[in-house]
Amino acid sequence: MTGILNVDLLAFEQGGSVDRAATVDGVMQSLRTGFVYTKHDISEGLLDEAYEVLEKFFALSTEAKEDYFAHGSKGQSGYTGLLVETAAVSDTPDWKEMFNWGAALPSGHPLRDRYPHRYGEPIFPSDRIPGADRILSAFHEHLVQLQTRFLRIIAVGIGAHEHFFDTMLEHGSHLTRAIRYPPMSEAPNAGREGHVWAEEHSDINLITALPRATARGLQVKVDEEWIDATPPDQHVIINTGIMLERLTNGLIPVGWHRVIADPQQSDGRLSVVQFCHPTPWTILSPVPSSVTAERPCQYPAMSAGDCLDQVLWEINLSDG
Repeated sequence: MTGILNVDLLAFEQGGSVDRAATVDGVMQSLRTGFVYTKHDISEGLLDEAYEVLEKFFALSTEAKEDYFAHGSKGQSGYTGLLVETAAVSDTPDWKEMFNWGAALPSGHPLRDRYPHRYGEPIFPSDRIPGADRILSAFHEHLVQLQTRFLRIIAVGIGAHEHFFDTMLEHGSHLTRAIRYPPMSEAPNAGREGHVWAEEHSDINLITALPRATARGLQVKVDEEWIDATPPDQHVIINTGIMLERLTNGLIPVGWHRVIADPQQSDGRLSVVQFCHPTPWTILSPVPSSVTAERPCQYPAMSAGDCLDQVLWEINLSDG
C-alpha cells in the first residue's frame, strides 16, 4: 500500500450493489494506511463562516483567549494554549494552540452527570465574535452527521450491520477542534529546541474528519515512510483512531500522522478536525467477525471513557 485512496460516500448511499461494494472495498483498502479521502457535501459557505470565526478568535490577544479556558474539561472544551499538548512519543510540547467545542446534553442526563467534563455547556466567544455559537454549533452537527454516514461504510467492511455504529454514536462525546499552528519562526529559539507543529501521533477516537486546512503540513506514515496528505478540493480527510483499532481487533489500524512545516513555509496553518467518539460507556470489545484463527483476539474489553482518559493523561491534557 503506497497511497491514500479517494472514495465516494454518495455512491455508497445512492448507488446500486456494485457501487456500494466498490466503495466498501476502496475504503477498506485505503484504511490499511489509516487514511482515506472522500468528497463531502458540507456547504462551502458554512466552512467559510466557521473559518472566519476561528481566524478572528485566534487573532485575539492571549489574555482574551484565556478567558475561554474551561477548567476541569481535560482539554475537551474551550481554549488550550501553546506548548501544552505533547505527543505520547515525545517529551517536547507541540507548537500549536487549540479551541475545542461539542454539544451539551440536557441537565440530569446520566451521561452528563457521569462525565461532566465531556458534556457540559460549550464555551463560545460570542461576546467578542457575534454569531460564533450558531456557526460553530452548525459546523459541529454537520460533521457529526458526515462521520456517522461514513462509519456505515466501515461497518459493512468489517462484516457488521450497516448501522452497527449508529447507537454508540448517539450522544457520543464528539469533539470538534480548531488548531492554529503559528509560524515556526515564532517557536522557542525559532524551532531549534525540537518543537514541531504536531509530533507523530495517533488519534484516540473511532475516526477523525478534516474538511479543510489553510496550508500543507499534514503527513501520513505509510510503510514506515512519511507521505503528504493532499486530498482533492472539496474532499474531507478521514483517519482512524485507537478505538476503531480495538473494535476491529487490529483489522483497521490507527492512522499515524504528524504536522510539519517545511523550510519554505513562513506562514502558519489553521485546520479544523472533528473526533468522532462513541458514548463513554461503550465497551470496546473486538467484533466477532474480526477475530479469526489468523488474527486471534489481542485487545481486552475496555470502556471508551477509560480509553480516552488514559490517552489524555499520556498527552498532558489531564488536569494535574
